[in-house]
Amino acid sequence: MPHDGHHSHDIPPDSWKHTGVRVIPGDQLDTNTAQTPGMNRAAAINAARVGAQKIWAGTVHIHPNAKTGAHHHGALESVIYIVSGRARMRWGEHLEFVAEAGPGDFIFVPPYVPHQEINASTEETLRCVLVRSDNEAVVVNLDIEPVEKPEEVLWIDPIHKNGGV
Repeated sequence: MPHDGHHSHDIPPDSWKHTGVRVIPGDQLDTNTAQTPGMNRAAAINAARVGAQKIWAGTVHIHPNAKTGAHHHGALESVIYIVSGRARMRWGEHLEFVAEAGPGDFIFVPPYVPHQEINASTEETLRCVLVRSDNEAVVVNLDIEPVEKPEEVLWIDPIHKNGGV
């Protein structure tokens, strides 16, 4: 019995062949997506490519010692997963806050938060997977002059005080 309450006879037997599970090869991502100076975004999952209704997913690469321009993503929530390299994130009205993340770490960016991604490495490309809460990429590039010495914020939550495990 189907889990969603639909009866299998409601769906033509071959319709899921082209509308069911989709595999998007990593070397076939679409770079025709909203960009921010200093990074390369490529879409894997969106409305145009697979008919996604509620999410956008793709990759982000930031070259060694590079940083993006300040931007936000409107009403969208974003999740960044660090595959390799070291990310330094700045955020706030004047990009006054900073934290770092490495391979295996997740970063959550709430709606409308001005932020900047920085590759903290001078030698290794920062490679990330990005997921957003809508089917199209929204990028609003901002003209913000960052503060010279951002305030460091430890990446902790109520369970992991002071960066402990």
